[in-house]
Amino acid sequence: MRKRELLVKYKKLISFIVKLSKILPKGFYKRILKLTRNWDSLMAIFIRYICLKNICKSCGENVAIFSGVYILNAENLEIGNNVSIHPMCYIDAAGGIKIGDDVSIAHSTTIMSTEHIYSDININIKDQGCRSIPTIIEDNVWIGAASRILAGTIIRRGSIIAAGAVVKNEVKEFSIVGGVPAKLLKER
Repeated sequence: MRKRELLVKYKKLISFIVKLSKILPKGFYKRILKLTRNWDSLMAIFIRYICLKNICKSCGENVAIFSGVYILNAENLEIGNNVSIHPMCYIDAAGGIKIGDDVSIAHSTTIMSTEHIYSDININIKDQGCRSIPTIIEDNVWIGAASRILAGTIIRRGSIIAAGAVVKNEVKEFSIVGGVPAKLLKER
């Protein structure tokens, strides 16, 4: 039986468990999320889902977080329905990250929402702090393996990010971008 078929079959039970889980504090789920980070099973994916439902600003249905994914500042993260985040990804939502519906994020991808301030040449860059800039990934987006999505990026619906791309700024809808820095390769 496929994963989606299991989700449909057990939807009522999953909803009950999610509602029941609300009695514990967010800190508990942050620790469990960290503890289960490298567990590799369907049960671990389910546990991480329950954790995100209790930590994130919002978390839709059918969200799969695979093993080895680092999620920092999840309380500033919004995730839509039918989202998969594959192994070895790094997501730091300190400045706010919104991931829409039907998004697939391939392994080893980084998504950031902060960047260093470097405007004063008389102060070391590391001492100037960081600024928060929300990152938005709209619906029906595929992010290829080992991509880097930098703070402030907006990836419009229906777009594809080629493997290894470094993306900053806006990606227009139904575009395929790739390279370092990412440039338009073609439109879908």
